[in-house]
Amino acid sequence: MKVFKFGGASVKDAAGVRNVARVLGHFRTDDLLIVVSAMGKTTNALEDVVWAYSEGRDTRGLVDVLREQHHTILGEVAPSDDQARFQLDNMFRALQQVLAQRSSGLVDEDYDHIVAFGELWSTIIVSAFLNTSGFANKWLDARRIIRTDSRFRDARVQWEALSDTCAAHLPTFDPGPKRMVTQGFIGATDKGVTTTLGREGSDFSAAIFAYALECESVTIWKDVPGMFSADPKRFPDTTLLRHISYREAIELSYFGASVIHPRTLQPLQRKSIPLYVRSFIDIDAPGTTVDHNSDNDSLIPSFIVKPAQLLISITPRDLSFVVEENLSGIFWMFAQRNVRIDLMQNSALAFSVVVDDSPRSRGLIEDLRKGYEVRYNDGCELVTVRHYDEATLARLTEGKEVLIEQRSRSTARFVLK
Repeated sequence: MKVFKFGGASVKDAAGVRNVARVLGHFRTDDLLIVVSAMGKTTNALEDVVWAYSEGRDTRGLVDVLREQHHTILGEVAPSDDQARFQLDNMFRALQQVLAQRSSGLVDEDYDHIVAFGELWSTIIVSAFLNTSGFANKWLDARRIIRTDSRFRDARVQWEALSDTCAAHLPTFDPGPKRMVTQGFIGATDKGVTTTLGREGSDFSAAIFAYALECESVTIWKDVPGMFSADPKRFPDTTLLRHISYREAIELSYFGASVIHPRTLQPLQRKSIPLYVRSFIDIDAPGTTVDHNSDNDSLIPSFIVKPAQLLISITPRDLSFVVEENLSGIFWMFAQRNVRIDLMQNSALAFSVVVDDSPRSRGLIEDLRKGYEVRYNDGCELVTVRHYDEATLARLTEGKEVLIEQRSRSTARFVLK
C-alpha cells in the first residue's frame, strides 16, 4: 500500500477536488491510503470560531459561512450523493452541539475539538467525489486509528497502540484495489477525546499510517515541484533537491523548512519507507526523494529564513551566573507555555533564545520578568544555512545587522535585524 497526502491548497475548491481524482487516476491499480487536510483556509476560519467561542461571542455567522462553502463544493462535485450530504450535515450538527455548550475554559482542548471538523468535512467531500467518479474508496475516521496523549494542540502518538487500533478499525475490502480516504492532523485519546498533532500535522499523519501499515512509500502532493534549496517564492535562484537523506530532511525541517513537517521523517526512517514530494500540478515532474542515501546532501547550500522572530535575553536580577539551576527553571517555563526555542546562546550573565513572535511568547516574557531581567528584540529574522559557503552567507546577511552568529562544520545560523 502507498500513502498519498493532499494538503489544503490541493482541495481548496471543487476544481482542486477534481484534480485530486485526476492525480489518482494514474494509480488505479494501487492500494492507496489517501490523507487529506482541511480545505483551503478552513483551519484559519475554525480558529476564529474557537476564539469567538472562548470569549463568549456568537459563532453562528462564522459557522454558517463554512457550512455554505462546504455544501457548495459537495454540490458541485457529488450532487447526487445523498449519503455524503447527510454525513456532512451530521458533522455540522455535531459542531453546533459543541458550540451550544458553555466553554470549559480549557482553550487548547476546545481548539482541538472544534478545529478537527475541517479535516472531517473535507474528507467526506473528497471520498464522495472519488466514489462518484468511479474511484471506489472507504471513508476512515483517523481518530479511531491514531491514539494520543492529552497534550492538546501538540499531542504525542501512542505508537504501541497502532497495531491494535488498525486491527479493530480498518475496513475490510472485496478483491481489487484497497483505497481509504482519511484525515490528517487529528487523533484521539483513549477516552475518545479529539486531539491534534500540531499545525501542518497532516504530513505526520501520513507517516504514522505508513509506519502502522508498513507501507511501500509516502507521497506528499504539493503545489511545488519538490523540495528546494530555499523558498522559491522568496528567492528566485533556488535549486530543486532531487534526492536527500532522512537526516538532511530532518535537519532542514527542524530549522524551519516548510515543505515537510518536522516529525514526519522519524517513523519513515525507522522502517526505511521512502518519502516523495511531488507536484499535483505537474505529476510528470521528478520531485524530491527522501531515503537513506546521503550522497547528494552536501552538494548544494540550503537556507531557511524565518521572519517575525523574537530574540529574548534573560538575566538573573542579582547578576549571578546563569547555571544549571537557573536554566532548569527557565526551560520549565518555556515548556509550560509550549514555546519552542529555535536557537539559544548563553554567556556568564545572560541566556538568549530565539522564538516565534506569538501571543504565547509575549505571555512567556511577562512570566519570566517576575524572576529575571528580560530584554528582547522583535522583528528579527533567523537564517539557517546548511552546507554553507562564504558567498551564500555574504548574500544573505548583506545590509543586515547581525545580532547572533553561530557556526558548525555544516551549519551556519544568524539572527538578523
